[in-house]
Amino acid sequence: MSDDKQDLGDKAKKVFEDAKETAKEAAEEAKEKAGDFAEEAKKTAQEFQEGLKDAGGGDNKKILAGILAIVLGSLGIHKFVLGYQKEGIILLALTLVGFALSCIGIGVFIVWITGLIGLIEGIIYLTKSDEDFYNTYQAGKKPWF
Repeated sequence: MSDDKQDLGDKAKKVFEDAKETAKEAAEEAKEKAGDFAEEAKKTAQEFQEGLKDAGGGDNKKILAGILAIVLGSLGIHKFVLGYQKEGIILLALTLVGFALSCIGIGVFIVWITGLIGLIEGIIYLTKSDEDFYNTYQAGKKPWF
């Protein structure tokens, strides 16, 4: 019976050694894959940075300005996003005056007009190409339409 126990012990040692060797191989393979993944991630990040530079330095605010112009155009928030403080203040002031004068009726038209201006500008922003938008509204600083 002691021979059987000794054979089982030898078998257990052999299985343990095989498992240990398999674990080492799996660890080495995982290290290689991690290194490949790190290289691929660096390459992808570099490509993303190059693409961002080609798109105007990452400063193109076309989508944000267009959506804000359509949704909150009467408040002039899209003008502030593009860096047109004076024009943004004009739209905001007209809208606030319109709200104040809405009790006599003329204010409704003022608010309606500022909202229409925002809607038109939002549509214009979103229909221009990225390059046209950047050159016209960000580099060229064209404040209205």
